[in-house]
Amino acid sequence: MDNSLNTTPIASRLHIAIFGRRNAGKSSLINAITNQDIALVSPVAGTTTDPVFKAMELLPLGPVVIIDTAGIDDVGELGELRVKKTYQVLNKTDLAVIIVDGQVGITDYDLDIAQKVKERNIPLVGVINKKDLTNYTGKDKKKWENLLGTNLIEVSALRKQGIEELKREIINKAPADFSELPIISDLLNPGDFVVLVIPIDKAAPKGRLILPQQQTIRDILDHDAIAVVTKEHELKEALDYLSKKPRIVVTDSQAFLKVAADTPKDVLMTSFSILFARHKGDLAQLVAGIKAVEELKPGDRVLISEACTHHRQADDIGTVKIPRWLRQVAGGDLYFEWSSGFSFPENLHEFKLVVHCGACMLNRREMLYRLSVLKEKNIPVVNYGVLIAYVHGILERALKPFPYAHTILNFSG
Repeated sequence: MDNSLNTTPIASRLHIAIFGRRNAGKSSLINAITNQDIALVSPVAGTTTDPVFKAMELLPLGPVVIIDTAGIDDVGELGELRVKKTYQVLNKTDLAVIIVDGQVGITDYDLDIAQKVKERNIPLVGVINKKDLTNYTGKDKKKWENLLGTNLIEVSALRKQGIEELKREIINKAPADFSELPIISDLLNPGDFVVLVIPIDKAAPKGRLILPQQQTIRDILDHDAIAVVTKEHELKEALDYLSKKPRIVVTDSQAFLKVAADTPKDVLMTSFSILFARHKGDLAQLVAGIKAVEELKPGDRVLISEACTHHRQADDIGTVKIPRWLRQVAGGDLYFEWSSGFSFPENLHEFKLVVHCGACMLNRREMLYRLSVLKEKNIPVVNYGVLIAYVHGILERALKPFPYAHTILNFSG
């Protein structure tokens, strides 16, 4: 049985996406690479209608996510929607595999997806499938490679020929550092104490810690530091018990005020959300967005964007607390919209500010892409942790562990 507490989180895995025309053999190739029947295979074109994500191990790379996509040549109104979803997969892709149908050859569809891959600086692996069929001779391979701008590995997905060579090419092309930046370990020395403040309230999942808390603890332990975990009301007692001052105190953002009051001024303090703003995205861009928070006026539109859906509590942070705080800052009512999932709404240009979640369910490439979309449209963005620290008047202190982000604080107090 899969135990989610013992497996690598999806967002921390190398994302390998398979692209190609309908019936080029994408699903068959995934089955051949994984040596499992995990993708539905059919001679009927268009069997895969939506991106399908499969977490697995691909040695020696380790934990990966293989993404099967709909055909890039899908047609009709529904087909256009499927193609749009396929292109959206590029936003989370760490390595792209493009399959050319050996019976058909290079098409404009293949060239278009290859161009989009290159524009995003995503490593590209090219494949010619169906090499076992008699009407493929390989004489056009060099011309196709020149058109795609990459070498092509010849395979037969159904007969599982050329698969080991393809795996070697995937391993060779995989980005050397596809994972996120450190969570906290670069701020620590071996033997340092880190106190983690984790409220246990009605919003906390029963019987477990949330993913960012688990990952932070693991990062601390992996680098020979010492994690001390407590609730906010026991923080002072925990600090008194320690034989030496902790290097840093990390808190859930919603306990910021109490933790700031109970943590000595000479001890660094920040939040899980701010750690993950740096881990997954661009902390400086998120801090710079505070200027837009200060300039909010009644009637402005604000988008609150979460990467995943979850059960909302009566005093939910995204739908209740943040709107209340922003109304107080603006001095009047604001128009709020909420989005969840992997894309922003079409009316993005209407918003004065985007408030983004901590992105624990996104990989770094997708979070950076989302931030780049907002930067290109000149729309300021903050994340939950940065905003909460600001409205409580402790942002400067919460950013002290990160000097480069601290220099962005050029707004008035």
